[in-house]
Amino acid sequence: MGLFSPVKVAHAHCDLFCGVYDPAQAMVEAASVANICRKYAASDDPVFRDRAIFIKEERAELAKHHLMVLWVDFFKPHHLEQFPQLHDLFWKALKKAGEAKKTMDVAVAEELIDLIKEISDIFWQTEESKTAGVYPPA
Repeated sequence: MGLFSPVKVAHAHCDLFCGVYDPAQAMVEAASVANICRKYAASDDPVFRDRAIFIKEERAELAKHHLMVLWVDFFKPHHLEQFPQLHDLFWKALKKAGEAKKTMDVAVAEELIDLIKEISDIFWQTEESKTAGVYPPA
């Protein structure tokens, strides 16, 4: 690489470390999954249902992505000391997002939403959320 190789390499969920994190991103995607499942169940149009499956799978994958960003980029070892259930909670949420990607069962999407709510509750208890979060609970 020589002359044009980068001096420093940075890795972040975007191309520039912005310091902005919020579980709301994962929640929006999970809520979309649930609503798409409901609309799928209410329709008998095969074209609509095919589109619904495709879009629901995209939204579930995005929920997984946003959860992973929070897990690996936002939360630090001192958060694990304060919230020892954090790793297990993220593991369950990521598994549930994968399950939601594979099914049209609204109950699975609602379970994902509940897990993201638990993660969100923890996120907003952290000191760092005051400067990193965008949509604090009302």
